[in-house]
Amino acid sequence: MVSLTIDGKSVQVEKGTTILEAAATVGITIPTLCWLKKVSPTGACRVCAVEVAGVERTMTACNTPVKEGIEVTTDTPALREARRKIMELMLVNHPLDCPVCDAGGECDLQDSCYALNATKQDYSAILERKAIRYDWPLIESDPNRCILCEKCVKVDHEVVGCDAIMVVNKGEDAIIDTVDGKPLNCEFCGNCVAACPTGALITKPFKFKGRPWTFNRIPSVCAFCGAGCQIDYHAKDGRVERVTSEDDSYNNGNLCINGRFGYRYLHSSERLADPLLRGDSGALAKTDWNTALTATAAKLKEIVARDGGKAVAGLGSPRLTNEESFLFRKLFSELGSSNLDSEAGLGFAQAQAQMQRRFGFTGASKQLDALDEAQAILVFGCDLNAEATGAEYRVIKAASKKDARLVLVNMRDVKLRKFSNAHLKHLPGAELQVIYALMKGLVEAGVALPAGADSIKEGLAQLSMDELCQQAGVTVAAVENAVRQMTGMTRVAIVFGADLIRSADASTKIAALADLAVLTGSATEQGGGIFPIDAKNNTVGMLDMGVAPGADGKDIWGIVEGIEQGSIKALYLLGCDLSGLPDNQRIRKALAKLELLVVQDVFQGDSLEYAHVVLPAGAAAEKSGSFTSLDNRVQAIFKAVDAPGQAKEDWAILADLYGRVTGSAQRITPAGVMAEIKGAAKGYQAFDGSRNGVIKGGSAVRSDAPLAPVAKPPAPAQPKFQLLVGPIGFHNGTSTTRSDANLDVAPAGFVELHPVDASALGIADGANVKLSSGTGALTAAARISDKLQPGLLFAPSHFRDLNANALLKGNCNLVEVKVEKA
Repeated sequence: MVSLTIDGKSVQVEKGTTILEAAATVGITIPTLCWLKKVSPTGACRVCAVEVAGVERTMTACNTPVKEGIEVTTDTPALREARRKIMELMLVNHPLDCPVCDAGGECDLQDSCYALNATKQDYSAILERKAIRYDWPLIESDPNRCILCEKCVKVDHEVVGCDAIMVVNKGEDAIIDTVDGKPLNCEFCGNCVAACPTGALITKPFKFKGRPWTFNRIPSVCAFCGAGCQIDYHAKDGRVERVTSEDDSYNNGNLCINGRFGYRYLHSSERLADPLLRGDSGALAKTDWNTALTATAAKLKEIVARDGGKAVAGLGSPRLTNEESFLFRKLFSELGSSNLDSEAGLGFAQAQAQMQRRFGFTGASKQLDALDEAQAILVFGCDLNAEATGAEYRVIKAASKKDARLVLVNMRDVKLRKFSNAHLKHLPGAELQVIYALMKGLVEAGVALPAGADSIKEGLAQLSMDELCQQAGVTVAAVENAVRQMTGMTRVAIVFGADLIRSADASTKIAALADLAVLTGSATEQGGGIFPIDAKNNTVGMLDMGVAPGADGKDIWGIVEGIEQGSIKALYLLGCDLSGLPDNQRIRKALAKLELLVVQDVFQGDSLEYAHVVLPAGAAAEKSGSFTSLDNRVQAIFKAVDAPGQAKEDWAILADLYGRVTGSAQRITPAGVMAEIKGAAKGYQAFDGSRNGVIKGGSAVRSDAPLAPVAKPPAPAQPKFQLLVGPIGFHNGTSTTRSDANLDVAPAGFVELHPVDASALGIADGANVKLSSGTGALTAAARISDKLQPGLLFAPSHFRDLNANALLKGNCNLVEVKVEKA
C-alpha cells in the first residue's frame, strides 16, 4: 500500500493507483474531460491538473501514479485559473455551433466550461474547416468539434477491439479518422459516439430528433442477446428515438449494434397492428379483439373436447418476458397439453439440462463479470461477437488488460482470434476429438483429478493424442500450447455456444465438455465459471417458466410430426418466426394441415399464409415485465411507448385468452403473475421488480455427479462441402432485419467460402453461388474469406429472403451441400 496526503486528508491506496483514483476514495472530485474510467488514461486535456509539493510544474491526476508520502493539492486559485485558461484555449478552434449540435444539453465540453467558469473568449484564431464525414454508415464525424481527447479511439481499441479509428496526421492537422481514410468499416456499436464528450461523433438516426431533455427516459434491459445489458429508451411522441447506456450500468455502458440501433425495428412497416381472422372467403381480414379471441378460445375448446389436450401444441419465444412465458405454460396446462417447445429445443435446452444434471445449475454458473477476473478462458464453438457481444467485451478486457490466457476452439477464425494465446481451428464435426485431446493433455500435465475420476484417466489413456489431433485437423503442438495456457490456473472459465450446442451428437460432446470443466475446476466456487451461450435475450427465463415439453409432451420435431400425421390439430405460434427454424419448408407444409393456427407476433411473417387467427403483439419497448439473462440476472423492463394500432402486450393477450378458455374472471397483471412465479420457479423469490433485479438463486454446484465414460470417438465424416448456418454480429435473430439501421450496414444475406473452393469453382467475390441440400436450396452473393477452411461454407441465419435455415435438417447447424456457380 502507498500512503499520501490529498488536500490535507490521509489516503492509503494500492501501488499503481492514480492521484485521480486516490482522491475519489476520500470523496475529493478532480475535474476531468478526457478521462474515462473504462479505458486507459490519456492526459490530453490537462483539466485534471494538480499540485504536488516539491514539484515545480502541475501534474495530470488522471495518469500520474501515487508515490509514498507525496502531498497533493487539488484546488487553489492558481489551479482554478489554469483550468479556466485550458478551457478557453480549447474553445479557440472549437466551432460554437451549439444551437445545431446534437450534443447540446449533454456535452461534456459545455458542462466543463460552466463548471470551470470559462464564460468568455479572449483568444482568436483563423479557423480552417475540416471536411465532415457524411459517408460513414450510422455515424457522422465532424472533426471540427473534436478536442482530441482520444476517448473514442481508446474505446474502439480497448473495449470493442475493433481498431477502426485512430489519430491521423500531426499538429494542427491531427484528427480522428479511419485507419485507411476510407468510410468507417467496423462493428457500428456506437460506443465511440457514447464516449465522445462533444458533438464530434453523432448517430445519424438520432440527428435533429430533439434535445435530450425533451425525451422521456425509460430504464430497461436490452431485448436482443442474452447478456442482459442495461439500457435507457429515449421516447417522444410515442416513438423510441434513441437507446443509450450509462457507464455505471452492469455492462459499463457498452452496447453492440443491436442494442444501440436495433430499436429501429419498432418503426418497421412490417409491424402487425390489427387482429386478423380468416373468414369464409379464405382470406385474412381485420377484426376486433373480442371477435378474434372469442373465435380462438372457442376453437381451442372444441378441439380439446373432441380430441383431447394432446391435439394442441405451442411454440414459444425467448423474446417474451418471464411473465408472458409463464402465462403461456399456464394456458397449455389448462388445455391439458404438454406439447410445448421453442427454438431452445434445437439445442440450448438440452445443454442446460446437461449442466443441471451434472452441476446443479441452469444458465451460467457465475455472473458475466466473473469473466473480468478469469485467469484463463476457453471459448469453445462460439462466435461471441455474434452470440453475446457483451460477453465478448469482457473476454477482450480480461485478455488485453488483465493478461488472461485465451484459448479459442472453433472451425472458423472469429474475431477473438486476434486476442487468443492458442487457437484450435478444427475440422467440422470434430469437437469431441478436441475435447478429449485437451483432457488428455491436462491429465498428462499432472492436473489434480477429482475423486472417482480413475475411469476418465484410464479411458483417456486408451486414446492416441496423434490420432485425436489428426481426426480433428489440429497439431499436437497446438493442443499442447492450449493446455499450457490453462495448466496451473485456478480461475479457468469455459464459454461455449451454438457451434457446439447445435453440432451433431451434441449431447455426448457437452457431457465431455462438462468433464473438461471438472478437470479445469471451472464449475467450482473458486473456478472461473461455465457459460452456455444463447443468442436470444430470455432463453434461460423462458425455460425456467416451463416452456419446454412436459413428461409426455412432444418437442418441436415431435410437434411437426404430429401435425403431419394428423394427431395435432391446433398450433399456437407465440413470437416464433418460421424462417428462424431449420427445415422450415417441411414445417410450412405441415402448417397447411392444421385446423387452427394461432399466430401471435410483432411482425408479419411467413406463418401468416397459414394462420386462422393473427394476434398483434407489442415489442420489448412496449411492455413491462422481466427478463432473465444467460447468467441468471432477473431484471425488470418498463414500458416506454405504446404498441402500434390495436397491438397489445403479449401478457394481456394471453391473460384475456386464458380467461375465455377457463371461464375465469380473475384479473391478471404482470405483478400478479410474478407473484405466482415466485411460488413456482426456483430462484425468483427475491426478485424486487427493479432493473438491477436479483441474481437468480439455485442449487450449490454439485460435486458428486459421475463423469461421462470416455470412448474412442468415430472420425467425423468430411464431405466435399458443408454449410454452417449461424448468426453474425450485425443482426440478432430476424428482428433486426426490420431495422433500417442494421440493414444500412448488413443489408442482405451471403454465402462465405474459402478462396481455394472459390478458385476451384470459378466463383468470384460478389458473384452468385447456389447451394442445395436434401431439404432446400438458396442462391446468394459469394463472399470469399480465408477465415473459413476449404470445404466449409457459412451463411447467416437472419435473412428471411436467404432462408439459409431451410437447408438444415433436425437440430444440427451444419449440413452437407452441393455448391454450384449460379
